[in-house]
Amino acid sequence: MTKTTSSAPVLGIRALNRATLDRQLLLRRAGMSAKDAVGHLLGLQAQNVKPPYYALAARLDGFAPEELSTLMAEREVVRIVTMRSTIHTHTAEDCLTLRPLVQPARDRELINFRKGLQGVDLDRLAVLARELVEAEPRTMKQLREALLGEWPDADPQALAIAARCRLPLVQVTPRGLWGRSGQVALTTAEHWLGRPAGSAPTPDATALRYLAAFGPASVKDMQTWAGLTRLREAFERLRTRLLTFRDENGVELFDLPDAPRPAEDTPAPPRFLPEFDNLLLSHADRTRVVPREYWGRSWQGNQARCTLLVDGFLAGVWRLTEDALVVEPFGRLTKAQREDIAEEGQRMLATLHPGTPYDLRFGTVVRTQPS
Repeated sequence: MTKTTSSAPVLGIRALNRATLDRQLLLRRAGMSAKDAVGHLLGLQAQNVKPPYYALAARLDGFAPEELSTLMAEREVVRIVTMRSTIHTHTAEDCLTLRPLVQPARDRELINFRKGLQGVDLDRLAVLARELVEAEPRTMKQLREALLGEWPDADPQALAIAARCRLPLVQVTPRGLWGRSGQVALTTAEHWLGRPAGSAPTPDATALRYLAAFGPASVKDMQTWAGLTRLREAFERLRTRLLTFRDENGVELFDLPDAPRPAEDTPAPPRFLPEFDNLLLSHADRTRVVPREYWGRSWQGNQARCTLLVDGFLAGVWRLTEDALVVEPFGRLTKAQREDIAEEGQRMLATLHPGTPYDLRFGTVVRTQPS
């Protein structure tokens, strides 16, 4: 991490935690619309169908899953691979601009598949793949089979990934709708949304939006979030418009002058977050949310688990069984904390699963491994 020897004020872990939670709408539920929240947060991790709904239920006052589902059905929000080569739910506007911003990362991703793409003209592949998915939405299986007819000696999986990297492919509905099922079928963002992609926003403009949603943050923090490199120049151009701080390790942090930075003793209610929530993935140094002793504890093998925040920090995992919301804390909880968690759990269930009788159970404490 880049260190600074300046006399910039130091922000401790709890101060960073509270500032980030405030930007992430997790200190108190916000009264904004689902679309505005998706835009403010620069998208929601959507590797699976349900996480965006759980993410908004934790952040918005009065949220109902039908609100996001309707936005998706009406093509106001879409599911597309963007940041860190992962699927995000974005507003239509961000889909058409943020995807061009991260296109260099998608181009670099193809380097990993060059062996399976020997002899493949990638420009022609992009043209052919566009024709295929705009004629009708295609699954990845259908797409690779069609492309294999043109390049029979290529690796089928590499062909499909090349199409995904070269083209902005969105997942069409009913995939992503609440309470509905549907396989992943793809078409281009321009075809689905009925308008051409916009120009990529400048790194400077995106840095300001990133700080509004995730700051205060370092250059490496934003690079981690975006999956991009060489963003320091953008922050240097913005330096006179920003405030600078240091974390406890001396790393330089940038922030918007008028952004909220609550006191470190500001109460942070429990929150039930989905797997892969961007709160836990969008900084190079995640200790502002994830205590060092809990690193890796929200994963089981290569599967991410739904996470629980207590006092603003990762404190356990949770899951829904057929009849219960099961909370598995990483450490001992006070009686008051258990009561607050139970209240928040009931609120989450009432929002996303109204009328379904679930018990709330505290499972075995998930012990950390000795270091």
